Amino acid sequence: MSRVERSQAREEKQMKQAAAASKKTATKRKKKKGKGLWILVLVLAIAVGVGGWYTMGLGPVEPGNEDPVVVQIPEGTGASGVVYTLDEAGLVKNLLCARINARIGGHSPKANTYVLNRSMSLAQIMDIIDKGEFEYISKESFEVKDGARLLQVADAMAEQLPFTSEEIMAKWSDKAYLQQLIDKYWFLTDDILDKDVMYPLEGYLYADTYFVTTDNATIEEFTEMCLDRMDEELTPRKEAIQKSGFSVHEILTLASIVTKEAMAEDQAGVAGVFMNRLDQGMSLGSDVTVCYIYNEDRVDLKQSQLDSENPYNTRKFAGLPPGPICQVIGDSIDATLNYEKHDYLFFIADENGIVRYSTDQAGHESNIEEHGLVKDEDSEEQNN
Repeated sequence: MSRVERSQAREEKQMKQAAAASKKTATKRKKKKGKGLWILVLVLAIAVGVGGWYTMGLGPVEPGNEDPVVVQIPEGTGASGVVYTLDEAGLVKNLLCARINARIGGHSPKANTYVLNRSMSLAQIMDIIDKGEFEYISKESFEVKDGARLLQVADAMAEQLPFTSEEIMAKWSDKAYLQQLIDKYWFLTDDILDKDVMYPLEGYLYADTYFVTTDNATIEEFTEMCLDRMDEELTPRKEAIQKSGFSVHEILTLASIVTKEAMAEDQAGVAGVFMNRLDQGMSLGSDVTVCYIYNEDRVDLKQSQLDSENPYNTRKFAGLPPGPICQVIGDSIDATLNYEKHDYLFFIADENGIVRYSTDQAGHESNIEEHGLVKDEDSEEQNN
């Protein structure tokens, strides 16, 4: 074999060896890649399985069961504490999953008493508690009725809160507490502390429906709920009140009398009568203010009551009484601010509730006689 042939043979041998080595390497790579793919598939399968287990574990305990479950979350309870409380209430499907969620969920629970159910997932429940959603907070509705006297409000409150009406009225008469409220609310002034005012907060607890929850079940917190509503109503009317020439206290006082004297559709007209009387220096002549002295709603007042020396007796004393005589709403405030301008000085409401106006005493007495409002020996008819 010549030198050239030997050289060619060596080259062919090296090429075959290189090809064999390359093939071997490719085979190893293929095997390694296949193994890695299987590992990846296995990892994904495990992840999907764990994810499914986790998701299922956070699901509702009993889908379709919306029976209420009341759960109280005390102040300062962390997410883990909430989970254990929910578990005790039967609202957790898988405690381990719930504990994991408590750690990674970034929760910030709001203390309160919640009404939940077993058809809710843990995610829903934790979201409700994190937000303190009002819809799910345990509460009782409480109504401050339009025209209710403060004593009546206290009695109604006592049925919802763990306090007696006497305790509530004592708080509403506490001068130190009242001063705190005066400092907080622009519409409360020293007028409510006048010695002749029977009940300082009379007329200031806005008539509306409120919800009492575990977070506002104190006298102070409930009182401020009512005053906050009054603030919402008075603030947009602040300029109108200033232009009226009356103080907030005087407007609420007159609005409360109008509330007791007339139905909504007649309040502006009745307010006009009272404005005319005030302008002429006359007494308002309103029996409802006398009723207030005696905590009554009767019409046939005794002569002895009509002769009362109490400053709330507008049958005897000219001008406004010392303060409001009941709670009011925005409509009566508006009727007072936007009273009808006319010349009437008297009015009566007949047995059908129709208001009859007159400009003088003779016309007033004629209305009384014509519409069947008869005086008896122990009482006087409403002489407005």
